[in-house]
Amino acid sequence: MPELKLDRVTKRFKNKTAVKEVTICLQEGVYGFLGANGAGKTTLLRMLCGVLKPTSGEIRCNGIEIGKLDGEYRQMLGYLPQNFGYYPDFTAGRYLEYLAACKAVPKEQAKEKIQEMLWLTGLESEQNVKIKAFSGGMVRRLGIAQALLNDPEILILDEPTSGLDPKERIRFRNIISALSKGRIVILSTHIVSDVEFIAGELLFMKQGKIIVQGDMETVGRCAEGKVWEYLADPEEAMRLNAAFAVSNLRNEGEQVHLRFIAEECPCKGALSVPPGLEDVYLYLIGHE
Repeated sequence: MPELKLDRVTKRFKNKTAVKEVTICLQEGVYGFLGANGAGKTTLLRMLCGVLKPTSGEIRCNGIEIGKLDGEYRQMLGYLPQNFGYYPDFTAGRYLEYLAACKAVPKEQAKEKIQEMLWLTGLESEQNVKIKAFSGGMVRRLGIAQALLNDPEILILDEPTSGLDPKERIRFRNIISALSKGRIVILSTHIVSDVEFIAGELLFMKQGKIIVQGDMETVGRCAEGKVWEYLADPEEAMRLNAAFAVSNLRNEGEQVHLRFIAEECPCKGALSVPPGLEDVYLYLIGHE
C-alpha cells in the first residue's frame, strides 16, 4: 500500500510563491483538494507527479524521495492533467494502445487492459471513433482511461470534471469511488459537489497553503455557528447579499430566502443552521 509524505514542500516562481510549506501524509483513500483557481493546487499536483521539483522541502513515497525512485515512481502513477492533451486524428482505441506502450504496459496485458478501461469509462462502443469527434465529456472519460492503464497505486486528477454536464460528473464520481480501494486518489477541484460524496479526507488550499484538513465532520466545525437562513423582503435581501457571502438565494412569493455566512447573527429573525460543504468552502475560501 503506498504512502506519500510531503515535508514543508514549497514552490517559488520568480516573485511568486505558489505553494508554501505544505506538510501532509497521504495513504489509501480519496483526497479532495478544494480551492479557488490560483490557490496552488495544480502546482502541488505537478510536484507530486514529478513534473516540477520543489524549491524546498521533500516528497517521499514509502519513505524514499520520489526523485530517487525515478521510473519506479512513475510506474506507480496515473495522472490526468487539467489540460489533457491528445491526438485528434487517433481513434480512442489507437490512442490507448499508444499510451499503453509509452507506459510500458506489457503487450500481452495491454489489449485486455484497454478493453477493460473502455468498458469502465463507457467508451467501448466508441473505440474506433476519432477523438476529434468526441464531446468534452467523452474526452475527459478517455483521460481517465489513460490514467488507469498501468493500474496505478497513486491516481492524480486535476479538475477532472471541468466542462462536464451533471450526468457525466455523476458517472465520473461513481468511477472514482469504484477505483479507490487500495489506491491513493487525489482529486483537485473547485467544484464542491465533485468531492462531497466520495472524498474521505478534504484539504482546503488558499494562497498556496493547506488551511484546513479533515473529514466532513471535522471541516464542518470550522463553519459552525456561521451559517444563517433568513426570509427577507427584496430590498433587505439586496443589502444582505452585498454585505455577506451568500451560498443560496431564492424567491419565495414576495420575499427572498437567503442562506449566507456571517460571524454573528446579522439580523433579528435569522436562524443558525448546520453548515454543508458549500458553506464551509465559502467560509474558508470565499470569506474574508
